[in-house]
Amino acid sequence: MDEATTLPPPPTTERCYRHPEVETGVHCTRCGRPICPDCMIPAPVGHHCPDCVAQARSEYRKGPGRRVTTANIRRGATATSILLGLMGAVYLLEIVSGGAGSLMTGPSTGKLIDLGASVALAQSADGGLIGVATGQYWRLMTAVFLHAGLFHIAFNAYALWIFGSVVEQELGRMRFLLIFFVTGFFASAASYAFGPNAVGVGASGAVFGIFGAFVTYNYRRRHLAIASARLRSAIFLLVINAVFAVSVPGIDWRAHVGGFVAGLAGGFAAEGVGSASQRRVILVLGFGGLILAAFALVAWHTSQLRAEFPFLS
Repeated sequence: MDEATTLPPPPTTERCYRHPEVETGVHCTRCGRPICPDCMIPAPVGHHCPDCVAQARSEYRKGPGRRVTTANIRRGATATSILLGLMGAVYLLEIVSGGAGSLMTGPSTGKLIDLGASVALAQSADGGLIGVATGQYWRLMTAVFLHAGLFHIAFNAYALWIFGSVVEQELGRMRFLLIFFVTGFFASAASYAFGPNAVGVGASGAVFGIFGAFVTYNYRRRHLAIASARLRSAIFLLVINAVFAVSVPGIDWRAHVGGFVAGLAGGFAAEGVGSASQRRVILVLGFGGLILAAFALVAWHTSQLRAEFPFLS
């Protein structure tokens, strides 16, 4: 008796779920549905169908893709670029206030005072007294964003872009902004306390504060070649600025020195030493001390002016 030979069953014919007229033996590795060569989309493992690829892209846009896009936007809008944009917008306001002829030289002194320039004591158009000595302490901060001419703002903007970009990248956005505003305020206070009763405008004090933080950051890493090179460049720039300060009239070197000294201290406070909690304490105490010192300078000089001019009291 002959033994019956068992044959394997014939293969089951499958058709693409998107093209039923096409036979196929390939399946989507994501959902398992049969797909034809026209529907095969290469994947890290096997092939995916168009529906699964569209679903994966949608999930990515709603999840990690959205986070990546947001992070890229945030990285693009740096604090340095925002400050530069704000300075440009304020200068445009100056031109509008002073007229078309103020593009190169900026508006008149009176217009600058009206816009918020720093001045110890001045007489307003209606005959009243205005200035920091009368209690308008906000002028010490608003003056930072005003400039006396196109070259003035161009120089400060260029310096802020060069050094601000480095300091923001190394120390982070919030610490960079803290250094800019605190040292800018300290610089204005130093100018008010030790300078003549002149109209003060410009971001140079805050820029020197950023420059001081730049020096501190690189001094702490002076054993590295790039930090050492940066320090040599910084010394050269300090010498150049010292020469300009004593040879060019109208430069508020007191604000520059005040901002630079505050920047040296602020740069150390921004980084701190020790554990994370110790660094936070140093950050708060360091910048808090600079703010208190600035207010002390303002109070000291204001008391002097009020002793000299009793009608201010």
